[in-house]
Amino acid sequence: MNPDAFAADLAEKPARLAELAAALEHDDPWAPVGLDARSADLVFVGMGSSHYASSVAAARLRARGVRAVAELASSDLLPRTGPGTIVVAVSASGGSRETLDALDRVADSGARVVGVTNVESSALAERADVIVPMLAGPEHGGVACRSFQHTLALFLALEAGLSGTVMPAATVRAAADASADLLDRESAWLPAVTEAALGPDGTHLAAPARRLSSAQQSALMLREGPRLAAIGCETGDWAHVDVYLTKNTDYRLVLFGGSRWIDGVREWTDPRGTTIVSVGEDLPTATVAVRFRGDEDDDVRLLSETLVMELVAARRWQAQAQA
Repeated sequence: MNPDAFAADLAEKPARLAELAAALEHDDPWAPVGLDARSADLVFVGMGSSHYASSVAAARLRARGVRAVAELASSDLLPRTGPGTIVVAVSASGGSRETLDALDRVADSGARVVGVTNVESSALAERADVIVPMLAGPEHGGVACRSFQHTLALFLALEAGLSGTVMPAATVRAAADASADLLDRESAWLPAVTEAALGPDGTHLAAPARRLSSAQQSALMLREGPRLAAIGCETGDWAHVDVYLTKNTDYRLVLFGGSRWIDGVREWTDPRGTTIVSVGEDLPTATVAVRFRGDEDDDVRLLSETLVMELVAARRWQAQAQA
């Protein structure tokens, strides 16, 4: 793992997303799977950021009436599978041992396996019946950042195919523009965000359920790169699981906008003067707010907003390496 290479990987996001958008304009990457919304029975398995993306995808599909669940590949309680089940195994490297083990456990069930990976010559690719390539390019920093973003984009394409809506090429292109906007203006927003978000008692992040992966992935980036304490939760659930720390710690909250439960957060943070970074939305009590091009579109937010804390993590990691 290398902090400079990680920063370079982030800088490539706009170009790689633009390439993915162009690919989606020409082909449906899920077409070879032959899915039908009326009979689809999907089980997503993966670890870490792959599971974060899968959980959002499965929830979105269920909301559209499609049978879909997401499980940690390491779970001893994987759903029963059989003929007609599609196991969507997600691993950027294609070598996650837990994910490969999960495939061993369903191997004799008759389920078809779709491998979503960034390495088409991987062990996962060898075991899958169909491969959906992430097309994120090599991540030389050793951190799954672009591959996480591309996984979400491919899951939007899966949802579009099953729901009969437009392939999300335009959304992916807008996410490329949003990423470029954040990168171009980094010097204007990053110092204030870093000062507000990184506290002596760690960083807490909250996002609405439909984009919970943004809070989880952002927290992971702080842990994985600069090794900082960070944890993500859902905005509505925040008042049940995280509120307790706002009274007796130097609590720092990164709040991804768009939740109808933000008033529940403000009920406690406003009177306590909690330090808040608001992403994608203006919040009167926020210490700093980060807006970016296209942040009025929820799917653009989904694909773009993690870059804020990824850049914070990258710059802190680089500073640590130079110290």
